Amino acid sequence: MGHDVRSQERDGRSIALRSRSIRLAALALPFLTLAGCTTMGAGLEETAATADLQTGFLPGQSRQPVSFETVQGNDPQSTIGKSQHPKILAAYGGAYSDPKLELMLAGIVGKLGAVSSDPGRAYKITVLNSPNINAFALPGGYLYVTRGLLALANDSAEVAAVLAHEMGHVKANHGIERQQREEAAELAGRVVSEVLSSDTAARAALARGRLNLASFSRNQELQADEMGIKQTGDAGYDAYAAARFLKTMDSFSSFRNAFQANNPNLDFLASHPAAPQRVELARRHASVFGPEGSGATDRDRYLSGIDGMLFGDTASEGYVRGRSFYHPGLGITFAVPEGFSIDNTAEAVLATGPGDVAVRFDGIAIPERTSLVDYIQSGWVGGLDATTIRPFRIGTLDAVAAQASGGSYVFNVTVVRVGGQVYRFLTALPADNAARLPGIATSIADSFRLLGPSEREQLKPLRIRIVTARAGDTEAALAAKIQGVDRKVEMFRLLNDLEGVSTVSVGTRYKIVAE
Repeated sequence: MGHDVRSQERDGRSIALRSRSIRLAALALPFLTLAGCTTMGAGLEETAATADLQTGFLPGQSRQPVSFETVQGNDPQSTIGKSQHPKILAAYGGAYSDPKLELMLAGIVGKLGAVSSDPGRAYKITVLNSPNINAFALPGGYLYVTRGLLALANDSAEVAAVLAHEMGHVKANHGIERQQREEAAELAGRVVSEVLSSDTAARAALARGRLNLASFSRNQELQADEMGIKQTGDAGYDAYAAARFLKTMDSFSSFRNAFQANNPNLDFLASHPAAPQRVELARRHASVFGPEGSGATDRDRYLSGIDGMLFGDTASEGYVRGRSFYHPGLGITFAVPEGFSIDNTAEAVLATGPGDVAVRFDGIAIPERTSLVDYIQSGWVGGLDATTIRPFRIGTLDAVAAQASGGSYVFNVTVVRVGGQVYRFLTALPADNAARLPGIATSIADSFRLLGPSEREQLKPLRIRIVTARAGDTEAALAAKIQGVDRKVEMFRLLNDLEGVSTVSVGTRYKIVAE
């Protein structure tokens, strides 16, 4: 959870929470973790940190070791990746370092590189310290995969398919093409700003165009699929792994969105080929390598590589445990009602509930001499109804609540003081259901409390743990070992790709999540 707050805009509706202004014009919170690749050219928002694995060794006359940097020096696209790499690291919380995991991934990249149609190109893979499900690449051979995606994948073949897909984007120069489109969009933006400043329709069209640049075109995605599947199969891996993992990502999207507002404009799959079509095309490309089961999955080696890998949020970001949020560093916790889902982002903690209810929680430092009543009236809440301002206490903590309205939404803003820090809850729901607002907002705010020393010490990060099914084990019994996650059986099935399978096999290794 970040302490500063930036504007959140989606689908023409926005909530902007800043230290001096909150404009509560409408509801728009980014709750969905986007599943899939978002390879980028200069200027797009991606991120990572350095757990750099180097591949791409070429024969040479010198006895000096050949590194990614020396090989990359001959790549004219390398300046793009080199300039964007630090931004990626900063955006995704840095690199995740785990020698065992890195060695396993290096083996996968090495096998893919050995059958590459572009042998003169070097690749460097960075594992990003992020729970999001994502993989992407930069021009110049920079590959990125989040630990969230690695937790979702089930074998080396699936990860090989993901990485080969991203290599396909690099080889096809898709990032360069997108950069050129961005430059054209920037020129169009200046025209709209300087010449058509009063033309609302033109501005809206420009905004839509910029959103379309956030991902590759459908044709580019399908081209990268075809290239990646061929490279995966040529490397000896199961060529059907791409189709399997596409289905897994689609299932994860449904799992995450089960209790969230269904806005297709915010869904990754809405701007990519429809999942059934893309899966079918992937299977068709894979059939060239024979029937399913023809290639290697290398599942045991993969599971050993991710065993113990961090899962979910880090201590510095706070932990989501079911319907509760805990931050051991700040020493605070709160809970949301049953049926709600929490997402901890870098900027704020977000939650959604039935009936398009949305909650945002963040913190900001203000002088202790500033009263909470004065603060809530200081101009950062647009549409504030001053008659609803109500001071109260949450345990021993001072708090103030008020209501506001904007567009088709109503809002409750509650602020709680802990020393020099003020924590803010923003609860929003459609105006035609305003009667539910006080009860929901009060329930969440009243759950806020300080953590005791022993509670803070006991909070540990979750990790992927690999367990072997023994005689008498059932799906429910193994799922019960999962910690910190609601809907444990569903999570167990999703993590282990058990769609259509209701039993576990003795001697088979499975993923669970535990401290």
